[in-house]
Amino acid sequence: MTPAETYTFSLVTRDRPGVLVRIALVFARRGYNIESLAVSPGAAKGFARMTILSRGAPANVEQIVKQLGKLVDVVFVTDHRGEQPVEVESALIKLRCEGNQRQHALTLAERYGAGVEDDDSAGRMILVAHGPSASIDALVNELPPCKLEELVRSGKVVMDRGPSRFEHIIQGRH
Repeated sequence: MTPAETYTFSLVTRDRPGVLVRIALVFARRGYNIESLAVSPGAAKGFARMTILSRGAPANVEQIVKQLGKLVDVVFVTDHRGEQPVEVESALIKLRCEGNQRQHALTLAERYGAGVEDDDSAGRMILVAHGPSASIDALVNELPPCKLEELVRSGKVVMDRGPSRFEHIIQGRH
């Protein structure tokens, strides 16, 4: 069996009810797990942007892109394999730090550009981090000996560098 790999897809869709369900079914039918999903309104009214991080067999990637492209409300699909798009993720990290651990957490927050949003007398703090997923992974991995109480991650969002690949398509569909 071929090991699963992680893939990032960007989609531009019409902003209508049920679109997300149909997209999720394409991934499920091919045995892919959606690991993160970010959906937001697009730049043009009536359109939405999706970033999907998924894990599955490499042999199915081309078929997923083709099937997504055939969905009525999908305007454009990008498979980001081999590309370097601009990527960002946000995370809220609740910690409990005692004694010198608090200084350790504050030093890490500064090093990774994270803000300290909440700090209470019981030794809890919430860090707010933004950046590439790998940077957030590294921050979380360095937090011990502080106790990680909660972690909420947005999932990454990506945007191609350079000119838009799909703007002309949206202009034609208005």
